[in-house]
Amino acid sequence: MQVRILLQTEHVTVRDYRCDAGPEAKPFAEQHVGTSVSYVRRGSFGYRYRGRMHDLVAGSVLTGHAGDEFTCTHDHHACGDECLSFHLSPALADSLNGKADIWRNGALPPLAEVMVLGELAQAVADGNSDLGLDEVGHAFAARLVATVSGRDLPSPDGTVRDRHRAVETALWIDAHADQEIDLAAAANEAGLSQFHYLRVFTKVLGVTPHQYLVRARLRRAARLLAESEQSVTDIAYEVGFADLSNFMRSFRRAAGVTPRDFRQGARGKNRKILQERLALTA
Repeated sequence: MQVRILLQTEHVTVRDYRCDAGPEAKPFAEQHVGTSVSYVRRGSFGYRYRGRMHDLVAGSVLTGHAGDEFTCTHDHHACGDECLSFHLSPALADSLNGKADIWRNGALPPLAEVMVLGELAQAVADGNSDLGLDEVGHAFAARLVATVSGRDLPSPDGTVRDRHRAVETALWIDAHADQEIDLAAAANEAGLSQFHYLRVFTKVLGVTPHQYLVRARLRRAARLLAESEQSVTDIAYEVGFADLSNFMRSFRRAAGVTPRDFRQGARGKNRKILQERLALTA
């Protein structure tokens, strides 16, 4: 595991985690030293926490509560993983109005509202935005709290075989998200009937295959909007949307702002919109 501290302030410490462990790695118990939220930007891994087994893929979020034990596993996938992790001071965690059980969710499925800020945070971490890494960390945690508060989140479930199939096809979908993928194609990749595949994927990862496909496209769009000079139209088609209006609606529903306003905010040109819509604070 490679760990790099990107920022350390009184209230936020940002770490970059890169792990290349595979099925041969022996799991071991670890302990959260504070409240944290980590955005999975690549790969996959298992997370055993409070008696439940979670499988995280690109776009998922891992939450940590001070003093709680956990174990990470890589028992059925060997592609490694990368996470951008925000460790929050007790004062900041309390100020977000997040009850303790929010930080004890363990893992959250890829949620469109949270993923766009995760990608913005990564763009900032890579030096491709004029925003501060501490402020986008505040926003990411605040958006997570606002999104999951009062929301019934699915409980992960499934056999080891189910988990393997769901994760492997999620990785396949992520790698081919710019192409036309339907339920039949994904089910065929998993070697299951469409009905059985839909149940397995949703049960393990907490989203349907189509939801994951759309959110993979939105993740890429958010990064391109923040980092590239491509037009909104070109980005929509490049990430896999066949219809521009569908992309505009989907992105605005996820981010709370239009793609154009998101781009301006990511570059520090329209901070008011991000402050009001995405909870970024100066």
